[in-house]
Amino acid sequence: MPEKQTVERARKAKRKGKSASTQAGEFVREEMHHIREGKHGARSTKQAIAIGLSKARRAGVSLPPPEKGAVSEEARRSAKRAYQAGQRRKAKPSARRSKATELALKREHRSAASKKALSQHARSAARKRTRTERSASARRAARTKGLRGRSAAARKAGRTRAGRG
Repeated sequence: MPEKQTVERARKAKRKGKSASTQAGEFVREEMHHIREGKHGARSTKQAIAIGLSKARRAGVSLPPPEKGAVSEEARRSAKRAYQAGQRRKAKPSARRSKATELALKREHRSAASKKALSQHARSAARKRTRTERSASARRAARTKGLRGRSAAARKAGRTRAGRG
């Protein structure tokens, strides 16, 4: 069950016109916090992110399941189920199943949310994308920044470039 704060932050992102993946990012962030504070662990960073995305879908974020071939068929089916669950009225989760999941995650290590693990994951994920895809995603991100946000980003970029010369 996601925390009230997380759901509220995701709603705020939706009101601002941010993308579904940005809204889902709040749930992933919450998951990383849970692992860092020792609530449970995860086998890998990828699993931790998947748990966060599943929570987001179940909470009603309109994040459609991945396309065929993008991930394993099992992962796609699971994402589809979570998405449909989020579109329906909420049924109370099975206590027995929740407990089993929690116990399984408690046995996993906590390093999946470490700075190093997240950095490695981000780099490997970026390497899988083409230059065009990376550029397009940066452009989309800039569009939702707004005038003040873009201006601040430009100033920051100027500072980092000045430091190189």
